[in-house]
Amino acid sequence: MRVEQGAFEGVLLFVPTPHYDHRGMFTRTFDAAVAAEHGLDPAAFVQDSQSRSRLGTVRALHGRSGRGEAKLVRCARGAIHDVLVDARPGSPTFGRMAAVRLDDETFTHLYVPPGLLHGYQALTDQADVCYRIDREHDPSEDIAVRYDDPDLAIDWPLPVTAISERDLSAGSWKDARQRLLD
Repeated sequence: MRVEQGAFEGVLLFVPTPHYDHRGMFTRTFDAAVAAEHGLDPAAFVQDSQSRSRLGTVRALHGRSGRGEAKLVRCARGAIHDVLVDARPGSPTFGRMAAVRLDDETFTHLYVPPGLLHGYQALTDQADVCYRIDREHDPSEDIAVRYDDPDLAIDWPLPVTAISERDLSAGSWKDARQRLLD
């Protein structure tokens, strides 16, 4: 497994080495020793979650205030356009956006440190996304920004076919930014 620095400080990409043969494929999806070698505490992850989305669905943009939450994200089936927005006040990349493709061919994992907003769009008929999260969910700390916020101007690769009511009613980056800076 190879580890690369992501677009923002603290973001890591874990790139496994899948093995293919006549039976199919095998890959290691998590290695505690590799995670620890790169400064992550494998025991800190307390929750695993999975979502399934259909082509064009957007799930975005979510984060946590307070201590934030770290996520280790991978696409177990299909492909997604994964988006991060740096929402860490004091970060030199505060307010900037970055994107990466996660899919079931490369099995790349994205480590999202606390303080970033995260979202994605399904690029295939079905996309299963698995998250390993380091904190229990506390709804009072939720931060959500609209997927189509004009200040962020995220270029989603496909037309949006589905989005939750919660995400449609999310606030603006301008309001979230102010909340984070206060």
